[in-house]
Amino acid sequence: MQDILALMQQPEAWVALGTLVVMEVVLGIDNLLFISILSNKLPEDQRERARKIGIGLALIMRLGLLATIAWIVQLTQPVFAVWGNEFSWKDIILIVGGLFLVWKATKEIHHHVDPVDHEDTMIGKAGITFGSAIAQILMLDLVFSIDSIITAVGMTPHVEIMVVAVVTAVTVMLLAANPLAEFIGKNPTIVMLALSFLLLIGTTLIAEGFGVHVPKGYIYAAMAFSAIVEGLNMWARNARVREKASPR
Repeated sequence: MQDILALMQQPEAWVALGTLVVMEVVLGIDNLLFISILSNKLPEDQRERARKIGIGLALIMRLGLLATIAWIVQLTQPVFAVWGNEFSWKDIILIVGGLFLVWKATKEIHHHVDPVDHEDTMIGKAGITFGSAIAQILMLDLVFSIDSIITAVGMTPHVEIMVVAVVTAVTVMLLAANPLAEFIGKNPTIVMLALSFLLLIGTTLIAEGFGVHVPKGYIYAAMAFSAIVEGLNMWARNARVREKASPR
């Protein structure tokens, strides 16, 4: 308790906390996009429960990883090398998670552009069970959690700050989950945009796993630009609809 009080009196600790909270929230967007898209494929009465379970598992996983920071740090140590390129367990997890994300996003994009009856697509091939959705969310939770915690370890040595930042970020995810999922569900073009984001994120994870560092700022700037363009398109479409609906 005394350590926490002493930490609260240090200005640099508050700066680190603020920076880390923002970073964790931004990293959590990737996780939340996947949870939202996947949960929207479930029956309506199961969606909110799946989102809460998925985000709850993300919190448990992050706090569990924080409790084993010494082990987490070791994940960055090389375990084998191929043609002069060294790979750690973190690299392997990022590559596997990235491949899964690319496969899942590609599959979902295919289901959205395939010229088949929409109902048959949703109920048939694209339909998933509650257990399958939770299993897929759990797998991506693991990938995003490890990336998140290793980022946190690199920014501050204080576990207390990491815990507060992680809990704050997951709370924001929990509050934003339903509105984001509903917005995605009501706007088909947003679904395609979100799937494209997941494709981009998956490719970035694979690149990071192979040692090619892609600055996250570039990724999120590209995502923000695309979102702004799509927002303008939606605004224009709504304006045209209102114009047609208004009496002459």
